[in-house]
Amino acid sequence: MTRACERLGGINLGQGLGDLPAPPAVRDGAIKAIQEGRNTYTPSEGVTPLRLAIAEKLRRDNGLAVDPETEIVISNGTTGAFAATLTALLNPGDGVLLFEPYYGYHLNTLLLQGLEPQFLTLTPPEFALDEAALTAAVRPNTRAMVLCTPSNPSGKMFSAAELAIVERVAERHNLLIISDEIYEYITYDGRRHVSPASVGRLGERTVSIMGFSKTFSITGWRLGYAVAETVLASAINLVNDLLYVCAPSPLQYGAAAGLTAPPDYFQHLRSEYQRKRDIICAGLNDAGLTPLVPQGAYYVLASIAHLGFPDARSASLDLLEQTGVASVPGSAFYQSSAGESLIRFCFAKDDATLHEAVARIRKFRR
Repeated sequence: MTRACERLGGINLGQGLGDLPAPPAVRDGAIKAIQEGRNTYTPSEGVTPLRLAIAEKLRRDNGLAVDPETEIVISNGTTGAFAATLTALLNPGDGVLLFEPYYGYHLNTLLLQGLEPQFLTLTPPEFALDEAALTAAVRPNTRAMVLCTPSNPSGKMFSAAELAIVERVAERHNLLIISDEIYEYITYDGRRHVSPASVGRLGERTVSIMGFSKTFSITGWRLGYAVAETVLASAINLVNDLLYVCAPSPLQYGAAAGLTAPPDYFQHLRSEYQRKRDIICAGLNDAGLTPLVPQGAYYVLASIAHLGFPDARSASLDLLEQTGVASVPGSAFYQSSAGESLIRFCFAKDDATLHEAVARIRKFRR
């Protein structure tokens, strides 16, 4: 869809290409590190100032007490942390449960590792987690479960009650929990992000994967990290070293500077994205595309079930051809047919671009 959008010179609300500026503290922290010559290899687990800053952030915002020396591994993006976790802790043929709609990189990284993807479909608009359905989805070879909260693509946020369900099922079946929390600071309507590792005894079996791309609008910097108990983190770091050597040195110092931002930075981030969410949801409603209003992240799924398209790809292409606005077919996030009635938009755009995109979407007719 991105390539098709580029051919038409359209507005890309498909791929998650946020175009907002990086905070000055983050930018200047990286520049200062380059000027100071911090351009060589770092320890594979990351530089000490960043791990210390992450540990404080985890205590303050996630309710997690971790050892910055042994329980944090800085990697090349959250995708890098995810790949290192799978390689370190699972074996080819192991089953890994995904909740659909899922993030495509999760599925394809599992396939690359020779793991068996297994699926549980969550039903819109609430995408609620049911304990009986989760239990039924676990197979004899299931070894792990991937959570994404807030979710790409649905914006679903798992509640403490739902995470308690995850804890019960994981304990009964001795499952590893891999929690992708890259959108943790982008939440709406006063909702509080709950880290799975903070619920009950889930921390003992959870690898929390977090990062800076979305919080600081630095998707191209490729900085993420994994948090886990020492025995797990040690194995993840071994693979992280072999795959990546280390994350980019000066950029780690920029991220460390960003984590010292005052609380109002994060509140402003939430407020700005909520405002953008409301702009695009209003435009989708006006165009007859029913938005599934997200609880977090910066994507919105819209229902096209009532418009008579044969599939989601046809709907996305028709929208692009009529309006010059790119979306992603919902089928990209499902192995079942449920995705054929949905398309996804990314609203991490500057106001001028977003308003122009919405004005175009309002002209869409079926």
